[in-house]
Amino acid sequence: MARLVAFQQNQLSFPPLASSLSDFHGTRLQTHIQLKRKTRQPKASFYVSASSTKKILIMGGTRFIGVFLSRQLVKEGHQVTLFTRGKAPITQQLPGESDTDFADFSSKILHLKGDRKDYDFVKSSLSAEGFDVVYDINGREAEEVEPILDALPNLEQFIYCSSAGVYLKSDLLPHAEIDAVDPKSRHKGKLETESLLQSKDVNWTSIRPVYIYGPLNYNPVEEWFFHRLKAGRPIPIPGSGIQITQLGHVKDLATAFLKVLGNDKASKQIFNISGDKYVTFDGLARACAKAGGFPEPELIHYNPKDFDFGKKKSFPFRDQHFFASVEKAKSVLGLEPEYGLVEGLTDSYNLDFGRGTFRKEADFSTDDIILGKSLVNV
Repeated sequence: MARLVAFQQNQLSFPPLASSLSDFHGTRLQTHIQLKRKTRQPKASFYVSASSTKKILIMGGTRFIGVFLSRQLVKEGHQVTLFTRGKAPITQQLPGESDTDFADFSSKILHLKGDRKDYDFVKSSLSAEGFDVVYDINGREAEEVEPILDALPNLEQFIYCSSAGVYLKSDLLPHAEIDAVDPKSRHKGKLETESLLQSKDVNWTSIRPVYIYGPLNYNPVEEWFFHRLKAGRPIPIPGSGIQITQLGHVKDLATAFLKVLGNDKASKQIFNISGDKYVTFDGLARACAKAGGFPEPELIHYNPKDFDFGKKKSFPFRDQHFFASVEKAKSVLGLEPEYGLVEGLTDSYNLDFGRGTFRKEADFSTDDIILGKSLVNV
């Protein structure tokens, strides 16, 4: 596969993208001059000015989190490159996004095409570009990160998307950043990556989201409920339905990623990021109904041990209490989530599922197994 710096050309009738890095730098210089003529006010306690423009690489960036993060970074005046395999367009117009905003974003975003598991290519291509900051959105294993660090010895900051799934299951909640972690969790690769970063002479920050939701979500979190609500079906919920969990909106997560950029307080720190409210499974089903304008849902509780679903998941959340404290992010970063749960679910519904778009088709096969059997009171 040919490997080169590629720039995605917009198919709409917008101004053409910069065709090379040299052309892009000329565009950036003009943009920089224009920005300097304006006085811009900070939006929060941490603000990156145009004069501190960074050359930023995002590993990933075309599916969910990176889509919103890259837009914020470009708006802040940074030069942003997405590293992807090129299987999906690097730009897509978001629901509710104006043609002007989309054209502006598309004209500035850059693309480096390659496979991050081709470590020789990663080293050669990144060292040639010399990025200031790396956002690793899709890294799963430590071995995928080490070549990036080797290629960029003068890297100013490495910002990693980890997961709250690394915490050891506990009766004492919410999870805090200092809590014990589980080296055997399914997110052990992210935990090992955090350990690698701690062992290296690099300025790093790790973000641990809980469950993420919002428009373009490829993980069927809210979509799972919306499918059933739209079909007018009962919603099967394991156990008593009072299990407590936590969701954070993708746009709030993107804001958190922006707030740690160049922030000395975030140096070599881990932050839980999510909404600041917790919710029960039953409450989440009702919140999704309210967000989509559906009637109060019928909730069916069942004992998962009474069923064999094979390899299929009957419910999109782990059947346990699972939530984390975001107090450190609020006190250190000044982060205040913009979206309450119902408001955020409404945003997700209106900009995605409510428009008829979703990632996975409805599959009610496990529901039918549950509903077709005599339910056990739990």
